[in-house]
Amino acid sequence: MNRFKKLCTSRAFIMFLVIVLFLGAGISRLFYFQIVHGKEYSEKAQNQQLSDKEIEARRGTIYDSQGNVLAQSATVYNVFIDPSKINDTNRTVLVDLLSSTLEYDDKERQELVEKTNQEGQYVVVERKVEYKIRKSLAEFMDADENKKYKLRSCLGFEETTRRYYPYGTLASPVLGFVGSDNQGLEGIEAYYDEVLTGENGRIITVADAASKSISDEFETTIPAQDGNSLILTINGSIQHTLEKGLQDILEEYSPKGAYGVVMDVKTGAVLAMASLPHYDCNNPRTVIYDKYIEDIKKEKDSDKKAELESTYVQKQWRNFTVADTYVTGSVFKTFISAAALEEKIVSLDTTFTCVGSIKVQGWNKPINCHVHDGHGTQNLTQGLGNSCNPFFITIGQKLGVHNYFKYFDGFGFTERTGIDLPGEAAPQYYKEEQYGIVELSSASFGQTNNVSPIQICTALSAIANGGTLLQPYLVSEIRDADGKTISKTEKTTLRQVISKDTSSKVLEMMNYVVEEGTGRNAKVPGYSVCGKTGTSEKLGEYKEGEKKKYAVSFSAIAPAEDPRVAMIIICDEPNQDLGGGAICAPVAAAVVEETMKQMGVEPTYSEDEAKELAIRVPSVTGKSVESAKSTLKSHELQAKVVGNGKKIVKQSPSADNEIPKNGMVVLYTENKSEETVKVPDFDGLTIAEANRVAASYNLNIKISGNDSKNANVVAYKQSEAYGSEVGIGSVITVSFKSNQALLD
Repeated sequence: MNRFKKLCTSRAFIMFLVIVLFLGAGISRLFYFQIVHGKEYSEKAQNQQLSDKEIEARRGTIYDSQGNVLAQSATVYNVFIDPSKINDTNRTVLVDLLSSTLEYDDKERQELVEKTNQEGQYVVVERKVEYKIRKSLAEFMDADENKKYKLRSCLGFEETTRRYYPYGTLASPVLGFVGSDNQGLEGIEAYYDEVLTGENGRIITVADAASKSISDEFETTIPAQDGNSLILTINGSIQHTLEKGLQDILEEYSPKGAYGVVMDVKTGAVLAMASLPHYDCNNPRTVIYDKYIEDIKKEKDSDKKAELESTYVQKQWRNFTVADTYVTGSVFKTFISAAALEEKIVSLDTTFTCVGSIKVQGWNKPINCHVHDGHGTQNLTQGLGNSCNPFFITIGQKLGVHNYFKYFDGFGFTERTGIDLPGEAAPQYYKEEQYGIVELSSASFGQTNNVSPIQICTALSAIANGGTLLQPYLVSEIRDADGKTISKTEKTTLRQVISKDTSSKVLEMMNYVVEEGTGRNAKVPGYSVCGKTGTSEKLGEYKEGEKKKYAVSFSAIAPAEDPRVAMIIICDEPNQDLGGGAICAPVAAAVVEETMKQMGVEPTYSEDEAKELAIRVPSVTGKSVESAKSTLKSHELQAKVVGNGKKIVKQSPSADNEIPKNGMVVLYTENKSEETVKVPDFDGLTIAEANRVAASYNLNIKISGNDSKNANVVAYKQSEAYGSEVGIGSVITVSFKSNQALLD
């Protein structure tokens, strides 16, 4: 009995111990889950119950001033896979499908295979693919013969957005681009990133352990708020004309770069801004300048090739007109003229005799004029028209350091303009106390100081508008996602720099530069253009004995009687020793003509210009041969009949085309193939020679560029390539200019 009691007591004790141990383990485990890892497992449980999906907001649209879309976000898709649902049965089919649809090479295909073997339930295969790719993949998965692979369970899509730039390269350094996360990285996209970026929304869904939605009642949607849109001051037509002209400079003179800014002088709005070489905003990391591409191809070392490509990509991104400075050269003489007239140091009647050079105290050799034999005696207007260095050195010395610096500062050359673009360069200049006679003399004809093109164009606008310095800007309006205007840019007046009287006198002088001086290539029939040529020697950028490096430029204001627009055109290191009047002025002329058209400024022709105006071809189709000839003769046009019919069935040029007076219209009297001719080479011909050659080929030419009164002008560009075939009677636009051999 005692043994039994002992046994029971022993068993009870053991049971007691077991219970205690069991409870202890449970409490320990509970402590482990609830206390040690409580937060972690709580989040895991919550994540199993809540599905939180982000709704990406659309970035705001960017428009030009005419309402054309320059940048826009559109719906695209990320393609992702769930490796946990991929097995040996469907892996090959899935890899084949994605590789063929996404056009993968062998390396990319192998990377895809590795992704299918990863752990987890979400692996992105490709980002931002077009709808047509999504549709193709979906159709394959949904086909009856493919449903057995259960691709729908392991392949999915999520909606996102992608930035598109419909015009590719147009205004690319101004617009900039966005990164993979839709953040603005350059240009307007970067400067206005917060304005353009919307607020993402969310869809929060309560789900069960199998990640299936329990009920729509437990789903909360927070809508995305799309970004605001921008209306730029950029006019797409003016921008295109500017870029086309700069592209011609790149092709003809192979410079380091070609740049331009066009500004509304009454408001400060930038109408066009270009910096070439540029890039395609849709593919900003692709080099597109032929000269750069050739350099990259020549490099054999792979590391150096990659480094060179990266360097050129960065160069293409750079907006020289804002982010860099340069020595302005003789364009600066315009501002010296304004300062000296305002201070009454000189008048339009002030004269100076140029003997080809001038000695400056403290400088070891004479400073030459670009005409080494000298200009002789000339007044102030002629001195600017001839771009005479000795004359302006003399003016600068009379003006003195204090007055010089007062206007240098007044025109805005000591500070950034504050334009709404990132990375604006600070000017590099001598402070007032740093000037001596040598520095002042050099600065007076445009050397010594470095300023940006946007500063020059802003200062030119002040000369044009009666002396008021305005702040330049690129965004005229901000609109919300519903199209409602929430902000408009108002004109910002900084200060009055010169009087209206001085402004009027400087414009008169600048008009002389175009009519009679070094800027004749900027003449535009029907419009009076003001201008100034410029050449700056890039001192310190070449060694002694090496070929000198120059930047040449042309500034323009139009029309002279009521200025509406100012511009600066720059060619950096051309491969020929030609001045801004030869290289840049023709581009300015084309931009002036297009800008006046866009602004609705009607041309007013002089008697001489009216005599040379092209004649609009009348319609003579359907008329008898004799009647057609008579009609053309009354319009001062000639006729060439092709065929033996009695009525005109076709004419070339067709009605409403413009051809020169006494031009030829080809009249076809039979329905047969149009007669063609190969286009001759007009390069280097004078206007008279070009007209004779065109007539011998039964072609018409439309003269563009410098006026026919200038005997030195020659053809340098034609609308149809030499050797191409065109119909007889066709109109070939031939551009003429005067090549000034000396830098001005």
